Parts: sequence; structure tokens; C-alpha cells
Amino acid sequence: MQPYKHVLVALDLSNEARQVAERGKDLASQYGAKLTLIHVVEPVIVDNSYDLMTSLPAELDDTLLDRAKTFLAKIASELDMGKVSQIVTLGSTRSEIFRVVEEEKADLIVIGTHGRHGVGLLLGSTANAILHGTPCDVHAVRIHS
Repeated sequence: MQPYKHVLVALDLSNEARQVAERGKDLASQYGAKLTLIHVVEPVIVDNSYDLMTSLPAELDDTLLDRAKTFLAKIASELDMGKVSQIVTLGSTRSEIFRVVEEEKADLIVIGTHGRHGVGLLLGSTANAILHGTPCDVHAVRIHS
């Protein structure tokens, strides 16, 4: 088996994201691989048919992107990752992660899973979406609260 060369760590903005980032850092270190952190902001859809929705600022996506950039920078600093690549993008989480995997030639995605069972598992999640159709290996980190 070839060693991994580029580890892409997909993070949400939860308190548990640190566990996923730590695992990604450890794997990249173990394989001597490049490490990239990514967060995808799902676009906020404003439906003009609802009067209350029109009061949302048009800059909401920009605010969410800035928040995500700050979060990734904080995680990278706290875990002493140095000048790790950090990508924050807007779009469908699955599509954007797959796009970055292709563009950056990542060969391992590290993502968190909350270990749901039964209906929660059948309905799917971001981790489940990534597992199906991914162009590379996936390492799912079970989140411990």
C-alpha cells in the first residue's frame, strides 16, 4: 500500500472538530503527507415569498465564510499545525470536498462521524455522503462527546 501524500481534513464548526483535526494531523505526520483543512459553508437560501426572510442581510454568506476562516485558523494554531493549507468555500459540502480532492490531489479525507445508529444512520449525514462516491480513501473519526 502506498503511503498517503495529501490528507484533507473536513471540519464542521462544532466543539468536536478538534478531535477530527487532531486525527488528521497525526495521520499526515505519520505518512509525511501534506495537510489541508477544509470547511464548506452551505449557502443561505433566501425565499422572497416569506416576508420575514427578506430581512436577512445579503452578506450572511460572507459572515459565515469569515467565521469559518477564523475557526480553521484557531484550530491550526491550537494544534500547532504551522502553515497548514486552509480552504473555506461556499457550496454543497459533498461536491466541494470532492472538487478540492481532485484539484489538490488529496488521497485521504478525514471526517468526523457521530456514530448514529438505526434511522439516523439510514438517513445519512455529511460523513455518509462523503463515503459514497469518494475518489479516495476516507478515515471516519468517531466523535466522543
